[in-house]
Amino acid sequence: MSTSKSPRSTAKSSASTRPSAKSPSKRGKSAATAAERKARIQELRRAERARERRNRILTVAASVAVVVGLVGFGTYALVSYDDKQEKQDAAAAAPVKGEKTWDAEKLGRNHVDKAVDYPMTPAVGGDHAQAWVNCQGNVYDKPVGKENAVHSLEHGAVWITYNDKAAAGDIKRLGDKVSGTPYTLMSPVAEQRGAITLTAWGRQLSVTEASDPRVDQFLDKYVQGPQTPEPGAACTGGVGAA
Repeated sequence: MSTSKSPRSTAKSSASTRPSAKSPSKRGKSAATAAERKARIQELRRAERARERRNRILTVAASVAVVVGLVGFGTYALVSYDDKQEKQDAAAAAPVKGEKTWDAEKLGRNHVDKAVDYPMTPAVGGDHAQAWVNCQGNVYDKPVGKENAVHSLEHGAVWITYNDKAAAGDIKRLGDKVSGTPYTLMSPVAEQRGAITLTAWGRQLSVTEASDPRVDQFLDKYVQGPQTPEPGAACTGGVGAA
């Protein structure tokens, strides 16, 4: 018996073993899907890059604004400080209207251990006690030794005094000013003529109110001012009220 296959069956078998090709419609659909996916990815990337650019621009703009603000504030602060300093310097250079002066060369500066009869009240200088009154913004509600206070004046302090003619509000205002000002002190002096007196070495001013602009002018001019015999000397480590 013959076992050979017929040509028809061989051709059929060969046809069945070849891979089948996709139809044109399926290939076209697959290509379109890939193109859409690629386009979508590119769109997302473009959006991300645009977002990054916006963020960089905003960051740079914010940084510039901060820098400009700081520069502007620094310039304003510097100009304000310069203006204030110029006003203080001008006030210090100008004479204080109504002040009395004494020749510093004629004021004694000896240390003594006895009471001194000063020709003016409060005293503006002269021989004085070995110890000074603490004058680092000290406010005393009782009298201090005048010989000790004169020693404080020698160190460049301004001594503010008052009597019962001064208003309570003025006393409070002056006390607040003194407590924040190194090389100043404040105390009552009942026997002085004016309500409020400001005294530096060889200089003195009488006012009736704490709001008098000459108060600040006197302080600016004479706290550690050019009249000071011993500038920079201590205002602590001395004595308190008598």
